[in-house]
Amino acid sequence: MTDIKKHQIILADDHPLLLKGLAEIIEDEEDFEIIGQASNGEDALLLIEKHHPDIAVLDIDMPKLTGLELAEKLHLKNLNTKIVFLTMHNKESIFNKAMNLGAYAYIMKDSALVEITEALSAVVNEKKFISKSLTDLLLNKSMPQPIDNPLTLINSLTAAEQKILKLVAKQKSTKEIAEELSISYRTVETHRSNICTKLEISGTNSLLKFALENKEFLQ
Repeated sequence: MTDIKKHQIILADDHPLLLKGLAEIIEDEEDFEIIGQASNGEDALLLIEKHHPDIAVLDIDMPKLTGLELAEKLHLKNLNTKIVFLTMHNKESIFNKAMNLGAYAYIMKDSALVEITEALSAVVNEKKFISKSLTDLLLNKSMPQPIDNPLTLINSLTAAEQKILKLVAKQKSTKEIAEELSISYRTVETHRSNICTKLEISGTNSLLKFALENKEFLQ
């Protein structure tokens, strides 16, 4: 019987207890294996460059090299390792920067032990994962321009635009939407821009926030 290939993971965090707890949970999962651990960003970078893991779980606030700085270096080196961030930050600016760096998951540390397995499963299936507590916080923040009647605005979209908005609500990336609908990346970007104009919203991740907040109208 052929062994099933496990998804290889590098784990990096400067808090020993959290590192140990996450490692124990991940190692209990038959689909994943930890091939290296680090307590600072520089060591994590060396491990990733050496082993080319499928996923790197990185603390944003590590010594020597932060998780965000490490992600920037991986991007410049064109490494295909998927990034999962661990953080205590619920600031929208840091979340936006992490997402702009191509993060697949953003996990709050206070729920990391509970959410890590679900997050990793989402990542290997090319899906995004955001901690529920952070998603709730983003939804509770006021939109750049408050919308009184979202259903009316949604109904003003074309059928193609509504289809894309539904996929955004499922936290699909532009690339994933393009592949699912068999259209070009640029076409999806154009649709997203037109949708934002019609919905009267702007700003990083504003479309995602609108889609999540109005998911009930997108069934």
